[in-house]
Amino acid sequence: MTPEPKTCRSCGREITWRKKWERNWDEVAYCSAACRSHKISATDRKLEEAIRSLLAARAATSTICPSDAARAVSPDDWRELMEPARRAARRMVDAGEVDITQGGSVVDPSRAKGPIRIRRRP
Repeated sequence: MTPEPKTCRSCGREITWRKKWERNWDEVAYCSAACRSHKISATDRKLEEAIRSLLAARAATSTICPSDAARAVSPDDWRELMEPARRAARRMVDAGEVDITQGGSVVDPSRAKGPIRIRRRP
């Protein structure tokens, strides 16, 4: 029987259990070597805080785009922060703070492809 899935500390995606991790599953924290090398930075924390503050300034049912958070953190180089903003949103989903939606419906952040919106969890 496979254990409960985990969420990657870096990207917020679901970590799929692998047989090679059988002995040390409790210690596995990252989904890949790339995520292990890209730990959470000060910019990542700023993006999370930007998401919180942007959502707090809007109606409870309103959503934001990850680009809104990226622009809040770095108005001139916001495009470089798009994927980090999406990672921040996925981590916040795991923490129970927000939901990620597509077309108005909540989606699994590990499998969402294309444009997403972020909203406060009701």
